[in-house]
Amino acid sequence: MKASDLFVKALENEGVEYIFGIPGEENLDFLDSIRKSSIKFILTRHEQAAAFMAATYGRLTGRAGVCLSTLGPGATNLVTAIAYAQLGAMPMVVITGQKPIKAGLQGKFQILDIVAMMRPLVKDTDQIVYGRQIPALVRGAFRIAEEERPGAVHLELPEDIAREEVENESVFPRQTIHRLFATDKSISKATKVIESAKRPLLLVGAGANRKHIRQPLSDFVNKTGILFFNTQMGKGVLSGAIDNFIGTAAFSSNDYVHEAIKKADLIINVGHDIVEKPPFLMNGGDQKVIHINFHSAEIKDIYYPQVEVIGDIGNSITRLGEDLDTCFACNTHWVDEIRQRTKSAIHSLDDDNSFPMLPQRVVADVRKVMKSDGIVSLDNGMFKLWFARHYHTHQPNTLLLDNALATMGAGLPVAIACSLMHPDRQVLGVCGDGGFMMNSQELETATRLNLNLVVLIFNDNGYGMIKWKQAAQELVDFGLDFNNPDFVKYAESYGAAGHRIYSSDELIPTMEKAFKEGGVHIIDLPIDYSQNTKTLLDDLKQFDN
Repeated sequence: MKASDLFVKALENEGVEYIFGIPGEENLDFLDSIRKSSIKFILTRHEQAAAFMAATYGRLTGRAGVCLSTLGPGATNLVTAIAYAQLGAMPMVVITGQKPIKAGLQGKFQILDIVAMMRPLVKDTDQIVYGRQIPALVRGAFRIAEEERPGAVHLELPEDIAREEVENESVFPRQTIHRLFATDKSISKATKVIESAKRPLLLVGAGANRKHIRQPLSDFVNKTGILFFNTQMGKGVLSGAIDNFIGTAAFSSNDYVHEAIKKADLIINVGHDIVEKPPFLMNGGDQKVIHINFHSAEIKDIYYPQVEVIGDIGNSITRLGEDLDTCFACNTHWVDEIRQRTKSAIHSLDDDNSFPMLPQRVVADVRKVMKSDGIVSLDNGMFKLWFARHYHTHQPNTLLLDNALATMGAGLPVAIACSLMHPDRQVLGVCGDGGFMMNSQELETATRLNLNLVVLIFNDNGYGMIKWKQAAQELVDFGLDFNNPDFVKYAESYGAAGHRIYSSDELIPTMEKAFKEGGVHIIDLPIDYSQNTKTLLDDLKQFDN
């Protein structure tokens, strides 16, 4: 058996369904081994998009997604998306090729030390130097990628090793990861602190966005009556439609939900990762923080919890719920006024008829069209903050956004991966015109795969979020405007359907028609970002009155 066949056999043993990527001549033996396997190879138009797709597979399943590139420029093109997976705690295994390592004939042509380049970006990286290493290295790569905290692992398969003959064809069996449980002492200590709180809040972070955590956390909230808020990447763990929800920490520290946070005397911090912008700052006052996570807190000058409960989050929350009285936190009068003002402000422009459309109206319209299990994939831009703040989620991983690396260009590849994995669910990609154009070539991938996918482009002919920051600093509007192609014709050139919105009343019927027809649809939506700063300032002034 060739070593490349053994490698693919090990991947099949791990349950790999897809490999996303662009091969080169150094991968040809490996590619031929994939051809003979049960694994589907998804050819993309850029390596970065392939890694975004693999990361999304990991994010949605908890099992490592897999991406492939050749050596040199192929591997360097993966870097941004690898950082995306690593910071966002998305399990992924990255496979890159390399020139022969036993006898090279091309000098240094295209050769970079990819293992060294990957080392600061991933949990682990190895070059395979003997074919017999493959089963152990593959099993180890998936174990490391998937165990808490999840992330990226890299394996380099040189060309000569891939075609090497191996005698031992056995692979290591895939093993279930057994998570540690918190100690009784830490549970008891946390329970006493919670019982003494008068104004507790529960924070749901990205680390809690796992399927096995949703039910225990829901039971905890229902029993105790505690109010909760979430970070951007914690959206969907608990439904935003229930009365206990007070909002998403999306905007500045003076936004509505932050006013409630400041009044709380205890924050039960479940699954928060400090790679996200902090939803609160510890300032040494009377407010206490309990850190509940798979791993201990990373102490920084803005985060140093007084109590830590380390272990499987679902188990910890279940045990805390058993120790606490029913409805111990049902007195929520201290936050009623803030909640009412939040609700009024967030929904005040849901029916605004101005055009170009305001983002608040767009978010409201999208929510009306999307089913409860429909997936919205957000690129990075000003619209991400509006969706994070205004879009109510009802199920985990139905609003996919990146608040860790926060890179542009991910929205379309992520949406493609979602549509590939869930062909019977609505999938909407939401991109700014800047972010869309960074990986717009993947429209060809989407149409080639016959996916059902709708992409909504917020078109303002500029980098809107940076313009907002520029205006907030009272700087001159400079260097952030550009021209766009005709997005309708651009979509049609790839075999997709193109639509342009001309009035605020057209968005909902256009989206509904696109989802009903199936296939790939691009919707060009002129957006009015001019009120970003004004709207936020008007909202925040309410707290000064």
